[in-house]
Amino acid sequence: QVQLVESGGGLVQAGDSLRLSCAASARTVSSHTMGWFRQAPGKDREFVCALSWNGIRTNYADSVKGRFTISRDNAKNTMYLQINSLKPEDTAVYFCAARKGSDPSGEEYKYADWGQGTQVTVSS
Repeated sequence: QVQLVESGGGLVQAGDSLRLSCAASARTVSSHTMGWFRQAPGKDREFVCALSWNGIRTNYADSVKGRFTISRDNAKNTMYLQINSLKPEDTAVYFCAARKGSDPSGEEYKYADWGQGTQVTVSS
């Protein structure tokens, strides 16, 4: 079973940058398509971005393009989410997820494995 553990969240100010990490069980990052999702208070969980297992394809939600960057380090079995120019509307619990297959889909149901999430709070 795939294990995913997010970290790096916290309380930051608008305009700051943050890097979230998702530590995965062995060989998960290099063999699975990985994604980030987020859930703001009172809202449904939404897609943020995804990276195909071979690192060739990415997919970003329109709302985060240009500010968010997904990456990974296969040697560390870790995926990252670099967030720049944080906005109060980025406040949410951020989840990493993994799926088999090469499509960096934004559809939540396609991801079989999930972490517990890390809270990001952006103050104005």
